[in-house]
Amino acid sequence: MEMSSSMTDSKIVLSSVHILLTYKCDSECDHCFVWSSPHAPGTMSIHQITEILKQATDLKSVNSVYFEGGEPFLFYPIMLKGIELAKQSGFDAGIVSNAYWAEDEDDARLWLKPLANLGVADLSLSADDYHGEDESDRRVANATRAAELLGIDVGVLRVKSVDGCAANDAGDVFFRGRAAVKLAEKVPFRGSSTLTSCPEEPPDIERVHIDAYGNVLFCQGISIGNINNRPLKAIIEQLTPERHEFIGPLARGGPAALAEELSIRVEEHYADACHMCYDIRCKLRAEGRFIEALQPDQSYGD
Repeated sequence: MEMSSSMTDSKIVLSSVHILLTYKCDSECDHCFVWSSPHAPGTMSIHQITEILKQATDLKSVNSVYFEGGEPFLFYPIMLKGIELAKQSGFDAGIVSNAYWAEDEDDARLWLKPLANLGVADLSLSADDYHGEDESDRRVANATRAAELLGIDVGVLRVKSVDGCAANDAGDVFFRGRAAVKLAEKVPFRGSSTLTSCPEEPPDIERVHIDAYGNVLFCQGISIGNINNRPLKAIIEQLTPERHEFIGPLARGGPAALAEELSIRVEEHYADACHMCYDIRCKLRAEGRFIEALQPDQSYGD
């Protein structure tokens, strides 16, 4: 599973765990990394959340836990209990949501007041051109005002449309997952030999995502282990990023190095580094290589 390297080996000190509460979402956005939709499977139980929090506590270095999706507010009681447990465990708690629930400001306050009472540290709201309706900005504005009144720190995540982008400017879209299929052809491509860095900035890994299948994800679609098979503490402590079959090459030279070291024939041009990396990983999966690491299927539209 790991490769030798001339780089100095580093160890991971994890400061944040992001819980992918569900892959299900009320929307089916073209730029979604993980192919979320109203029909997507993969939702956590409260028992799974409790176990993740216990394992995060065992690491000693983790100080914050985020609840994401998909759309975590679709499973509001489970999310609420999870945040309560996270706070009881001593973690700062944050949430990422598209604010579909904020039809007006009064509604938003009803949804957010229990979270304010629990001391949620951060609410990140997604508002962009890919939510499929003009109501997104209005709902995010309602949720923002309500959060501010309740004393919740709130920020807005905006992803501008790639339509009409200038050369080498794809806005804030990372072309992996559904974005690689739906949006990559809309932007000017770059030579694959120039794509020599990874936006996740390995080998420094300060956070991981964990999904309902137990996958511990360095990036969407790259699993470094599964907590159903091995404790999170063991996964993190035994991982040497520079020696990992994907993280190592990405640290040494981005997807260009990944293709070379894994002997994968690639295209001459891609939208960005994520697009090239995603294409490499899809080709590896098609060849039946590294299937254990290239998880979950959900991140590949399967």
